[in-house]
Amino acid sequence: MRQDGDNPKVSAEGAGALLFDVAGPVFDPSLQERIWVFADVLRTLPGVREVAPGMNNLIVVFDPLGLDPDSLEAHLLAEWTKTVAAPAAGRLLDIPVVYGNEGSDLSEVAQEKGLTIERLVALHTAPVYSVAAVGAMPGFVYLSGLDPRLALPRRAVPRMGVPEGSVIIGGAQAGIMPLTAPSGWHILGHTDFHLFDPLREPPAALRAGDRIRFVVKEIRA
Repeated sequence: MRQDGDNPKVSAEGAGALLFDVAGPVFDPSLQERIWVFADVLRTLPGVREVAPGMNNLIVVFDPLGLDPDSLEAHLLAEWTKTVAAPAAGRLLDIPVVYGNEGSDLSEVAQEKGLTIERLVALHTAPVYSVAAVGAMPGFVYLSGLDPRLALPRRAVPRMGVPEGSVIIGGAQAGIMPLTAPSGWHILGHTDFHLFDPLREPPAALRAGDRIRFVVKEIRA
């Protein structure tokens, strides 16, 4: 069922978490800005342990002994109607990329899309991407802003070890691998920018609302 900002869906995710979802068939940047504001409001609610924004949705983790889930759901729905979108005060960072490194899918994606490699890289580097959400793995960023001409379903069979620093696309989103892990996203290149360091404070280099530009360091095709 299609969801949107006026028709949120709330569902239980275990005994102590609720998923609040306003996602429609296409990612909505204005709804995401509203989600960020909503998350900040919910973090101040007694009994809420964690709020994790996703793509046009968020997870609320709460103390089930201190908060009744039905009452919390009613509160979420009421609070959402009062929430107004506001841009996050994010940073703008340039991230250099070597496109077409060994093991990448650059040539295959270009062929699939009927593009030259140079045109594909130009389309990938043109937007200013927004960090819509951080999650899935430590420091992983879901980037909105990918040119629709580059949207591509994820691989039917994920790779078991996509290297840290891989610059990737999947569906209508772009991302960067913060560590070596399984992934079905398509690899366009590699960056030396480190997204996650457990000894750094904060450990994640990027946060929701930050904006990034991919900059061509080299094309290896």
